[in-house]
Amino acid sequence: MIAYILRRLLMLVPVLFGVVLVSFSLLHLVPGDPAQIMAGEVATAQDIARIRAEYGLDKPLVVQFGHFVWNAARGDFGISIQSRHPIKELLFQRLTFTLQLSLASILVASTIGLLAGMISSTRQYSVFDTASMLGALFGISMPIFWLGILLILVFAVKLHWLPSGGTGSLRYLVLPAIALGSASAAVIARMTRASMLEVARQDYIRTARATGYAERVVIFRHALKNAMIPVLTVFGLEFGYMLGGAVLTETVFSLPGIGRLLVEGIFMRDYPVVQGAMMVVGTTFVLVNLLTDVAYAFFDPRIRYD
Repeated sequence: MIAYILRRLLMLVPVLFGVVLVSFSLLHLVPGDPAQIMAGEVATAQDIARIRAEYGLDKPLVVQFGHFVWNAARGDFGISIQSRHPIKELLFQRLTFTLQLSLASILVASTIGLLAGMISSTRQYSVFDTASMLGALFGISMPIFWLGILLILVFAVKLHWLPSGGTGSLRYLVLPAIALGSASAAVIARMTRASMLEVARQDYIRTARATGYAERVVIFRHALKNAMIPVLTVFGLEFGYMLGGAVLTETVFSLPGIGRLLVEGIFMRDYPVVQGAMMVVGTTFVLVNLLTDVAYAFFDPRIRYD
């Protein structure tokens, strides 16, 4: 197991290099000059040239890329072109909030998705099964920003139960977590239902029922545990997408997360911020998938990574 984890961690190096290379190339293909944006519309050519020289934007792209990779390997992501703050500090502050939002969202998604999928599989073709699968289809299809705006209109503007955005106590995370976790809950529910129905046809489930075990014991001890492997795969992927894909949610609810920082960096052509944020997102996504693979062995003892 340890050797497997070390191999996966070594694979992180080429993955991050590819992420940095793609993000760096795409950023420089987008029209716009960060020095011009920073200097303002009334800046002179000398002012723009001075800013380019100060941040190394006047050097060839190969030199800029090599300089960033070398510094990033030592844990130095540079200084933000716009705010002039160390990018390491910006990423740490924003990532902390994004992790809180992602954990709250995956809690909502896993609770609703697992319960709906389990009940639907045990009551196949019932009214609840049909309603939950229609709800899952609706959750997968609707855009996150539309659901977020709808939640704000209902629970913040009309009912005044919850705040419409910003940060503070846990109440501020309720609406964003529901908006971000709804689509994942729908995916988890459908996968749980399909996996549970497949496991329920196995011989050992019929044997467990024939030996007199209570239905809840058959479901939780035998069926659910063996059905969790594909559900864990979806769980890990959805959590990774939440860490890197909370852009719309953080924008709608005015949340200071890493997704919003990434959007602001793209709009302002703040190259170091975007590249640093992409490295953080890529790293967390790979680590989440590694933890998901390790969890397979816990749910299924037949799986080994020797």
